[in-house]
Amino acid sequence: MAIARGHHEYLEAQLAALPYLPAVERLTPRVIRILGGNASKFHLQGTNTYLLGTGRERLLIDTGQGIPIWIETLSDVLARENAVVTQALLTHWHLDHVTGSRDLRKLSPSTKYYKNSPDDGQEDIHDGQLFSVEGATVRALHTPGHSFDHMCFLLEEEDAIFTGDNVLGHGTTVFSDLGAYMKSLQRMLDQDMAGVAYPGHGALIASAKDKIAEYIRHRMRREEQIVKVLEENRGGKRDPAGDLGLTALDIVNVIYTSVGPELRLAAAKGAVQVLEKLEAEGKVGKEDRGGQKKWFLADRPGL
Repeated sequence: MAIARGHHEYLEAQLAALPYLPAVERLTPRVIRILGGNASKFHLQGTNTYLLGTGRERLLIDTGQGIPIWIETLSDVLARENAVVTQALLTHWHLDHVTGSRDLRKLSPSTKYYKNSPDDGQEDIHDGQLFSVEGATVRALHTPGHSFDHMCFLLEEEDAIFTGDNVLGHGTTVFSDLGAYMKSLQRMLDQDMAGVAYPGHGALIASAKDKIAEYIRHRMRREEQIVKVLEENRGGKRDPAGDLGLTALDIVNVIYTSVGPELRLAAAKGAVQVLEKLEAEGKVGKEDRGGQKKWFLADRPGL
């Protein structure tokens, strides 16, 4: 309980430090951001939804969590813009990005919905698919890792990208498959965008290219730190069982010396994801010792 409480207190402090974002903001002549009304320690200032285009027919990216204020705000924006939503693109299945679709269906019964691996009456999105309205053309980019179905969208008129939850406006993100996530980040970077990034949470990112590269460097640093700890342990003292392997928590205790013990368990879960990626690449191995997973370099002597 103390660990959970400490982790939540840390997240609450992070939320309090975030910059203010208005509920509605025109970011460019063709992009309006509408917050989902679900600000929290997990969703930052709330889920970002984006209304695209310059004519009557508009394209919407994500539909929020289903908080009533979101559909009320969207309805007001559409009335002011004399616009309708003809297409709604969903970046991925997480509830804070799709649940508002129920309210949008009531407001706009003719809207068509698209999602990779559709699961609720949407049409499929395939990699490279184009979606267009007056003033805005986006190209779908399959970028799994945060979730299996995650899609980003490239805005051709601005040479920019909607990053969903792969890249956030503040801090870092979580992922279900680190190996796939790293490949997706590289694929995003390979698009060589000159414009901004529109994240699924948080403020507008001034340079998409720089931020994506920063995310890659951050993950690579974590990986290098873990490998270094395992390398140093290979030449160190054996435990009473004669084992040189380390648990994920052992590794975290070496790397995160400035982090309180109440947060290290959460950090250990992230370390396991890195270790599983390294294991899939043949760089590390693991053994079960006394009910604990012990990790070691794959070229360990005597293996």
